[in-house]
Amino acid sequence: MTRRSIGIIVNGVTGRMGYRQHLVRSLLAIRESGGVALADGTTIWPEPVLVGRNETKLRELAERHGLTDWTTDLTSALARDDVDIYFDAQVTQQREKAIRQAIEAGKHIYTEKPLAEDTAAALDLARAADAAGVRTGVVQDKLFLPGLRKLKRLIDGGFFGRILSVRGEFGYWVFEGDWQPAQRPSWNYRTEDGGGIVVDMFPHWHYVLEELFGRVTAVSCVTATHVPERVDEAGHPYAATADDAAYATFELDGGVIAQINSSWAVRVYRDELVEFQVDGTEGSAIAGLRNCRVQHRAVTPKPVWNPDLPATEDFRAQWAEVPDNEEFDNGFKVQWEAYLRHVVSGEPFRWDFLAGARGVQLAELGLRSAREGGRIEVPELRS
Repeated sequence: MTRRSIGIIVNGVTGRMGYRQHLVRSLLAIRESGGVALADGTTIWPEPVLVGRNETKLRELAERHGLTDWTTDLTSALARDDVDIYFDAQVTQQREKAIRQAIEAGKHIYTEKPLAEDTAAALDLARAADAAGVRTGVVQDKLFLPGLRKLKRLIDGGFFGRILSVRGEFGYWVFEGDWQPAQRPSWNYRTEDGGGIVVDMFPHWHYVLEELFGRVTAVSCVTATHVPERVDEAGHPYAATADDAAYATFELDGGVIAQINSSWAVRVYRDELVEFQVDGTEGSAIAGLRNCRVQHRAVTPKPVWNPDLPATEDFRAQWAEVPDNEEFDNGFKVQWEAYLRHVVSGEPFRWDFLAGARGVQLAELGLRSAREGGRIEVPELRS
């Protein structure tokens, strides 16, 4: 068995997502499981190069995991011949400049979303990467989670018949930061720092809708800043200038209508932090990130609306659980493995920069719809 070491710059590794999901639960977990095996017997072995701005945090993090390769100098890291991949988990405002550096250095690039702050920049990055001949990828983790993989299995098996509609509910209450610390960093609530729930979540909704149900052809959106003042990490009050909730309708190819509510100002009364209900002529399903329940046409009850009598049916009990039928690994890790196989052996990987640009486009048009108060058609993006 041949081991192929592959150097990977992990920029933004001291942040929550860069550290927890990408370093610990993906790259280090891949090493703990013996690497990524290829059909020819080669094993891909990731060698992380930790990059960030805080030397103290980097050193502590590296020591915690027995790693020695770290730096605050991105330029020198990109100049190394033993580095093949650049990964970006920085805040969005820092991402475009760093990715352009990586393209110029000839590195393959994998990045958190959104790819850039606007569609033009995202599309320009996609074209520049194509011209440089580097292989690109954008994190689209929810596609690899158990609930949505079960939902995809139902779709592929023809369970729904003709799909009619999708209804999504996402969100939770993010504390204001005064009497309890906020669960999200304060920049998320400042437009000037790249914050806002539309920018954060619409790229997710784009790839979920596109991969499972069809291309998004139009969007109508209403946004709100429900909590106008918050308290930052240093205990200082600040004005929340970004949207913390979005209520959107998406029209898809084939006539499917999707409605998705996204909010950081909602209290959870559902089984998971995000759930999608899919209704079709032959059956319905409710999928979260882990679980999926179904109700087929043949066993659908016949409720009757009568406001004068209490409801006696246990509606939740009338749905059946979809079995796992396979083992589900961490979604971030699964996509990392697919991207590494793409880089080393050329296996197909369709979640590239152009796919990422389409997610940025949907967020941009969603915000435009909210400003103008109308329906916006979504043109096809081409490289």
